[in-house]
Amino acid sequence: MSLAEVRARLGRAALLFDFDGTLSPIVDRPQDARPADGAVEVLGSLLGRAATVAIVSGRREVFLREQLPVAGLEVVGLHGVDPEHRMPPDVTEAVRSIAAGEPGAVAEEKLATVAIHVRRSPDPEGATARIAPLIAALAQMHGLRVLEGRKVLELVPPGAGKGEVVAKIVAREGIEAALYAGDDVGDVPAFVALEDAAARGVAICRVAVVGDETPPELRDRADVKVPGPDALVRSLRDLERS
Repeated sequence: MSLAEVRARLGRAALLFDFDGTLSPIVDRPQDARPADGAVEVLGSLLGRAATVAIVSGRREVFLREQLPVAGLEVVGLHGVDPEHRMPPDVTEAVRSIAAGEPGAVAEEKLATVAIHVRRSPDPEGATARIAPLIAALAQMHGLRVLEGRKVLELVPPGAGKGEVVAKIVAREGIEAALYAGDDVGDVPAFVALEDAAARGVAICRVAVVGDETPPELRDRADVKVPGPDALVRSLRDLERS
């Protein structure tokens, strides 16, 4: 399980990437996120070399395509939730109420999903601890799933998640190698999906884009660790030139 094995099968490889914290530095306000220098160019170049290049993110597809204007790039937003899905209004209203009761917490309504961000809270860890059981109870009541991310909790329909998306892409006919790069606890299921693919003979490489908040579980599962989005772009340039 290494970058070299994926490089050797690049023409039959799926190259999969998270966005925030992976291709883009983390920022206080989600709407301010922008790709690292060179990210757009190297993704475009890899499209001509690999079988599939895809973004797998909790962001809306329209935002991702605005930030990564690469013709032919596959983009799976909202953790793979059907964008036509609509979160029940009472769930959205309940999440608004939970966020309003926690200083610095912000509800993000994506129509298909709804999330609470605590990055701007004076005590993000404490805020998460207080909010998490409320979100879990709401999820259980409505048959939803909670996805945890970097200072964010998100409610999604059952069956959604990066692991499920990655598993489907890597199972496509002709894919013999796969790389996934991520930085957060929400990317652990994507690593697990690659591990399952490796058991079927797919060559894999799990890349942890390491920052101050990268969870130990992601670091421990990684085959390659790079210190931030800029370093990931440099690694992809090396892959591009292989």
